[in-house]
Amino acid sequence: MTDEASILSEVIAKLALEKTAENVISLDIRGITSLTDFFIICSADTDIQVKAISDNIRKGTEHKPWRVEGYEQLNWVLLDYVDVVVHIFKTRERDYYNLESLWADAPLTEYKDEPENTSSNKTV
Repeated sequence: MTDEASILSEVIAKLALEKTAENVISLDIRGITSLTDFFIICSADTDIQVKAISDNIRKGTEHKPWRVEGYEQLNWVLLDYVDVVVHIFKTRERDYYNLESLWADAPLTEYKDEPENTSSNKTV
């Protein structure tokens, strides 16, 4: 079953990869919380990369984020699309906050920048 939130999360993950985002994952948290349906989490080493990833996602989707946080500091940018919440971290902050471990029960999809196989499913 493919729904709008699933499609949006996949589009966002691919847009992040276009700007060389690292460790791009999607967490399906629908069965865990009513907060949102998906978290997309990715990281980059520099402010410039974090900004480029954020800008590419915002320009590349038909949807406008309901809320944007952290864009001024570029350490952790949050783009809230209601059903999909995107977390773009600088690598050090991602390691520190480790959101993946907080939502370890959620099914995880890892996205790779490979033309033939762009995603692989892993359940944590």
